[in-house]
Amino acid sequence: MSFQLDYFSLKGKTALVTGARTGIGQAISVGLAAAGAHLILVGHQDNMQETQNKITELQGTYETFLIDLSDVENLKANLQPILDKYSIDILVNNAGVIYREPAADHNVNEWNRVMDVNINSVFTLCQTIGNQMIEKKSGKIINIASLLSFQGGINVPSYTASKHAIAGLTKALANEWASHGVQVNAIAPGYISTNNTEALRNDEVRNQSILERIPAGRWGQADDLAGAAVFLASRASDYVSGHVLVVDGGWMGR
Repeated sequence: MSFQLDYFSLKGKTALVTGARTGIGQAISVGLAAAGAHLILVGHQDNMQETQNKITELQGTYETFLIDLSDVENLKANLQPILDKYSIDILVNNAGVIYREPAADHNVNEWNRVMDVNINSVFTLCQTIGNQMIEKKSGKIINIASLLSFQGGINVPSYTASKHAIAGLTKALANEWASHGVQVNAIAPGYISTNNTEALRNDEVRNQSILERIPAGRWGQADDLAGAAVFLASRASDYVSGHVLVVDGGWMGR
């Protein structure tokens, strides 16, 4: 079969993206909309106007739902209004939080909060929407991992643990669901200029050491993730399963 550009088309597809308000979630949402998908924008704050405007400028379509992903106990019930209305073709688990404190003093309540948002809610989303995908024998799930899915980091033990878990969950689900026509993969962003990395960029010493290791010589921008997301959401990646795609300007190659 000859290669065709429409392998990357998402026309007629519905994509749900968590954490769609800013940063990576916004960039991925806009990228999927540009490829033709209808977007379900999920966030916990009612201020996604910027993301909505960007999609509208592309003549794309969207609907917004406010859901608190830290409320894992009620998450399945809170997703039901979406599932009653839509058949989800693409799920992007992007929402995440980070808490910085040395391991010896790491607050257990903050540890639990990070785990609830970064991995427990992701499993619930994958399980709930994944069952819908398994039933129709088609679907794409993209989990947002991290360089700290491979490395240890400094002063972020809860975040590191949650992102290692994302990589493991991605592979576990891929092993079980690939035979049902559902591809589960992950994107591991490098050092991207977002709200989560502001503290690092404001630390002159850390910022310089990070830049010196990145072969590309710059921090990544959220838009750098959009192409990878479109690829993993489209039929172009139908034989890609359980992969963690690193988008890092060459960091992991050093």
